[in-house]
Amino acid sequence: GMRVSGTFGAIVATVGCIFPSCVIVLLIAYFYYKYQNLWVIQGALKGLRPAVVSLIASAGLSILVLALFNGSAVSWFGINLSEIDVVAAILFVTGFIILRKFKPNPVYVMLGCGAVGLICYQFI
Repeated sequence: GMRVSGTFGAIVATVGCIFPSCVIVLLIAYFYYKYQNLWVIQGALKGLRPAVVSLIASAGLSILVLALFNGSAVSWFGINLSEIDVVAAILFVTGFIILRKFKPNPVYVMLGCGAVGLICYQFI
């Protein structure tokens, strides 16, 4: 939108991309609150839970593979250990252990890992 009509075009393009999704989410929320006690709705939501968990896990795994292997394509059975980004792997394992052992706010762990990563990648 910015290239075609400048700032106004960028605003219209952004609203055009976001508005339909917002309307759909609002309609789903309205009907959910209106009919949340129906057994059909409860059954549908229980059926969607495994799909949502698997989609989140898939996205997390994709991000983990991209972070640990420097964005290079990796086949699951042909992993070359020499391509692993050691700093990212250490940060991941350290953050995971801190989250499991001490149970701090995850935002603080992400900020800490981000700060350490910034320092490591800038100076190492």
